[in-house]
Amino acid sequence: MRTDGGVPERERPPKVFQAYSEQVRLLQSRGMQVADPARAERVLRTTNYYRLSGYWYPYRRRRLDGEGRSNTFLEGTSFDDVMALYEFDARLRAAVLADLGPIEFAMRALLGHELGRIDPCTHLEPRLMGPSARVQGSAAEPSQQYRRWLERHAEDVRCSREDFVAHHREHYGSKLPIWAAVEVMDWGSLSALYRLSPFKVQNVLAGGVGLSSAQLGSWLKSMNMLRNYAAHQGRMYNRVYTLVPKLPRSAHPDFPAGGKDENARCFTQLTVVQYLVRALSVGNARLLPAVLRSFPSVARLDIASMGAPDGWECQPLWSS
Repeated sequence: MRTDGGVPERERPPKVFQAYSEQVRLLQSRGMQVADPARAERVLRTTNYYRLSGYWYPYRRRRLDGEGRSNTFLEGTSFDDVMALYEFDARLRAAVLADLGPIEFAMRALLGHELGRIDPCTHLEPRLMGPSARVQGSAAEPSQQYRRWLERHAEDVRCSREDFVAHHREHYGSKLPIWAAVEVMDWGSLSALYRLSPFKVQNVLAGGVGLSSAQLGSWLKSMNMLRNYAAHQGRMYNRVYTLVPKLPRSAHPDFPAGGKDENARCFTQLTVVQYLVRALSVGNARLLPAVLRSFPSVARLDIASMGAPDGWECQPLWSS
């Protein structure tokens, strides 16, 4: 790849260091309004320039050749609007984490209980698990997918410092019954265990919240991704998500009737969370609606940038 000057990209020197005051002047030179430069400098001291760049990206002018965005800002772009979006996104991350926690705990308890009905150590016996836990055509030979999950789980148990794990080691040996084992699993491992479980177990969990087993499996994967963005302080509100949860095919009052592109937006991810908060009777069903209603009044952008349809707040799922 070559630059316009004919110099290979890999040979370009790194950008010149700029002090906070210089960063502010750079933004101003590109057309951003900065009403209080001293405040902007204070913000940049504790919030990295490149973290904020994701929030001013929608305000950058489109290149004339149609290839991405230029470095100059649209008229009326202000640092205050950028910070309002940043602060809204921080509230959104906190609300998502607050609601995902109880959903995760509920899924742990439900999956542990249903697998425990089959056998206390169902998760350690591929012959008792679903077909994806075994090599095709075999009754007991573990699949590669199951082997990977089991190795990860064994490491989680080995590294755990939980008192109940130490108690089981001392009194019952190294095998944790499934209702205890789920408590040392992170969301990724729990989601994988669901997909490895017998269909009858998947159907009980999914049916309990009005979904198909495939839909719930898809939602668990999507929520794992969403949780990672929230926990690692990633930008959420206008991100295009690579994992799109499987939604009901027929018209459903709780879900936006959008295509694949619309469903890859944040609002669909939040709808999945809000739906499960209500279906499982966990968390705070008023939290996400309150945060969404606090979307800031900024130039050029509104809550539709998240994929929210007109009248979203009047839908039964979102109304208090």
